[in-house]
Amino acid sequence: MKFPREIETSLQALREKKALDLVVLDLKGICSFTDYFLIATASSTRHSQTLSDFLQQRVEARPLGVEGEERGEWILLDYGDFVVHIFTEEKRRYYDLESLWMDGKLYRIDENNR
Repeated sequence: MKFPREIETSLQALREKKALDLVVLDLKGICSFTDYFLIATASSTRHSQTLSDFLQQRVEARPLGVEGEERGEWILLDYGDFVVHIFTEEKRRYYDLESLWMDGKLYRIDENNR
């Protein structure tokens, strides 16, 4: 699947910094506030903060909003057309966005990156 350029850039940045279990959820037509979710797992809160910082350096657009950077358990970066969710493993299991938004089309990226 070919995604819009900024999503591809985001995925590449997350891969470079060793994000785990990358997923893209295509939510076009079922979500009123965005078209895509990018979901990634970080190995620690420090790793999630590093992923967020690096992503913001690499994506040309500035996020419309950023939440959770201080604690680092779940960082949300809202780019309008797409929203990036960076979770620690525990928080990703707890919130389980893939199940919550199961009506979207799910794309697993680099399944072997774990």
